[in-house]
Amino acid sequence: MSVGLLGNKIGMTQIFDESGNIIPVTILKVGPCVVTQVKTESKDGYNSIQIGYGNVSSKSLTQPELGHLQKSKIQPLKYLKEFRINNQDEFQIGQILNVDSLSPGQLVNIRGKSIGKGFSGLQKRHNFTRGPMTHGSKNHRAPGSIGMGTTPGRVLPGKKMAGQLGNKITTIRKLKVIQINLEENILIIKGSVPGKPGNLLSITPS
Repeated sequence: MSVGLLGNKIGMTQIFDESGNIIPVTILKVGPCVVTQVKTESKDGYNSIQIGYGNVSSKSLTQPELGHLQKSKIQPLKYLKEFRINNQDEFQIGQILNVDSLSPGQLVNIRGKSIGKGFSGLQKRHNFTRGPMTHGSKNHRAPGSIGMGTTPGRVLPGKKMAGQLGNKITTIRKLKVIQINLEENILIIKGSVPGKPGNLLSITPS
């Protein structure tokens, strides 16, 4: 896995390119992220770095979380995430990671929690076809048969049924970076990303 960054979704808008075409974009506030831990294969069994994002008060963290950061002399951070790396010599504790590691035109994968839409039925959640609406049919949006009778005598696991829609970790792959603002740590991505404005996102090179 390539080293990624953490950020928040600001919202969506549209911009125009040189040809006058409209591009739907999402604005992200990314970083700065701090390297809080470097793991090595000799000590931990694998190579990775842990990065932190989002300054908070020390009262917002538990004692173990606070002690982990104070051990490396790093300010309290709200979010921590680990990324696998190949060469740990390129990173050191306290190093700042910004959007300058990305470039316009690059493709990235963005991972975050999708918008929760509550309890939804089969048509909305799984794109089931509805029943006939006329001729005395009483099966319009009902699930219908959910399995065989005596054998196996139960509903098999994994059956598509009504339930909670959204509120799951999802990844949108190969989104194009349109613009980067190094001064404000702003990243402009073509297309949509998971979640509502303010949602925490993980951005990794595709």
